[in-house]
Order: sequence, then C-alpha cells, then structure tokens
Amino acid sequence: MSETAYFFQELFRVFLNSTQTLAPVFLFFILFQMLYLKMPREHIYNVLKGLVISLAGLTLFLFGVEYGFLPAGKKMGIALGSLSYRWAMIPLGLLLGFVSTLAEPAVRVLGYEVDKATSGLIKEKLVLYSLSLGVAIAVSLSLARVIYGFPIEYLLIPGYLVVLLSLKFASPNFISIAFDAGGVATGPMITTFVVSVAIGAAEAIPGRDPVIDGFGLIALVAMMPIIIVMLVGLLFER
Repeated sequence: MSETAYFFQELFRVFLNSTQTLAPVFLFFILFQMLYLKMPREHIYNVLKGLVISLAGLTLFLFGVEYGFLPAGKKMGIALGSLSYRWAMIPLGLLLGFVSTLAEPAVRVLGYEVDKATSGLIKEKLVLYSLSLGVAIAVSLSLARVIYGFPIEYLLIPGYLVVLLSLKFASPNFISIAFDAGGVATGPMITTFVVSVAIGAAEAIPGRDPVIDGFGLIALVAMMPIIIVMLVGLLFER
C-alpha cells in the first residue's frame, strides 16, 4: 500500500470513530427536540451545520494528534532524555506545560464561562494563566520524577493534603472553579503531546521504566491546577 493510500485509509478510520462519538449526542438532541425543545426549522439547520463542522474538526484534530503530535512528542522526549545535562528537562517542562495549556480549548472555555458567570469579576485571563501555571509546575515535577526516579506517591500524597487543607480557607467560588480546572487541564493537548514526551524521556534514560516513570503525569496535572487556583482565590479574596 502506498503512503498516500495509507494516509487516506487512516483518515477515514478516524472519521468513522469520530462519527460514532458524535452520533449519541446528535440522537440525544433529536429526542429532546421531538419531546421538549420544539425549536424552529432554521435552528435545526444551524445545529446540523454545527454538527458537520464539529465532525470535521474532531476528525482532523484526532488525526493530527495520532499522525503528528504523538510521534513528535515521543521523539522530543527521547531527545531530551538523551541529553548529558538532563536537569534542563525541568525548566523545559515548565515552558512546555505552560504553552500546552494555553493551547487547550477546554481551558479557554472554562475561563470564558467563569468570566461570563461572574460578570467579569473573575477575569478569563486570571483563570487561564492560573491553570497554565499549575500545569507547568505539574509537567516540570513529572519530568523531574522521570530523571530521578522517585515514586509518584511522594508528590501526590502531600499535594492532595495541601488540597484538603486549602478547602478550609479558600473561597467557595474558587473551590468550585479549582476542581473544574483540574478536570479541564487534562485535555487532549496534555494527554497526547506532553504525556508522549514523558514516555519518550523515560525510554531514553537508562534504568527508567516508561510504564512506571513515564505515566502519572495526568494525575499531577489534575492536582496542581486545583492548588494554584485555590491559592489565587485566597489572594483574590484578600
């Protein structure tokens, strides 16, 4: 099979998977439209156009992730793990985590919704940069764990103790935002590109196991934005 034929075969496979993913959502909408919504015909056309655009976007995004981001991230991780001065992975992890979060669609949606719900009291950029800082720290710590090989419990147990302690002092508004932030931070950019970097680095460093040392980054990414956003909430309330 030629490379072009393989390319389009894989693209069609991703398209079918994306169709199966969106089909239940569309059927759910049709059911509500028939029973409760009763939206006019032009609104239905807009929903259908949005569905087609979403299907095309999801297909292209997932195909790009599988075809480009995953291999590139793994090769980048192998290159970083092969450096003689591996400590440089830690500051690079800060930068990588920060810019990856800025490109995360779900993070921007959360920031927009928080800004809208609070009538601009909590700014979109405050949520965006707080989340990005939390993810940057998480990625940096995860790459440090890959370099030095210490157990992930050394990070998770103290981290979640800080989360539980922060619940006593943080504003209720920021508590809700913080736990949502931990969820949206683990989006497709982090779970594809950055995780593949960590796995590639673990493969390149002698004595490291990609399964034991390469994974665990998502747990840290889900935890750190919670801590950072609640700390920002304490400063905001002050």
